[in-house]
Amino acid sequence: MHKKERFAAFIDYFSEKQPEATTELDFGNPFELLVAVVLSAQCTDKRVNIVSRELFADFPTPESLANSTFEELFPYIKSISYPNNKTKHLLGLGKMLVSDFESRIPLDVNELQKLPGVGRKTANVIASTLDNQPTMPVDTHVFRVSKRLGLATLTAKTPLEVERQLVKNIPEKHIPKAHHWLILHGRYVCLARKPKCDQCEITHFCRYYDHVYLKSRDK
Repeated sequence: MHKKERFAAFIDYFSEKQPEATTELDFGNPFELLVAVVLSAQCTDKRVNIVSRELFADFPTPESLANSTFEELFPYIKSISYPNNKTKHLLGLGKMLVSDFESRIPLDVNELQKLPGVGRKTANVIASTLDNQPTMPVDTHVFRVSKRLGLATLTAKTPLEVERQLVKNIPEKHIPKAHHWLILHGRYVCLARKPKCDQCEITHFCRYYDHVYLKSRDK
């Protein structure tokens, strides 16, 4: 299957099956989404959602974070991965939002990356989810699944390489949704250690299925 055909099959399938795909993080406003995405780095959305309920109740605004201390904030997120660093990130993030952005969440990817704890992936998530911008956040799921499906080359070594290949080949209007399609497929079907190829409905255009799974099954 040629690259254009593979991308077309990918878009056709998920446009029909998951037309409203979105983040599984719970949030009620842009500030809450930003905090949740920062906390979600190398942590499950399920765990973040458990923690964020109490966190957002007691720290509902950038000002509340800015006026907090490490000792006050840490207990709320101690069950999250890398809690020390993330506590420091949130404190700095709150202060910078207040001092530099009038407590508003910027939607420009470059501006977002000035905030503590916000890298390119997180900035792309915010811009895509809040403003429907054609940005492609590449986390471990997107990196793995896009290469397995054949949407990104096997030689792509970095998230940025994969991001550029996906953005180049996916029509702009589908990019915000495509990020979620890849994440959800990786989270529930195309698992890292043992992909559920026998349950997958897109094996007809999957490079991994043809070149790895079928060959291993025949041995």
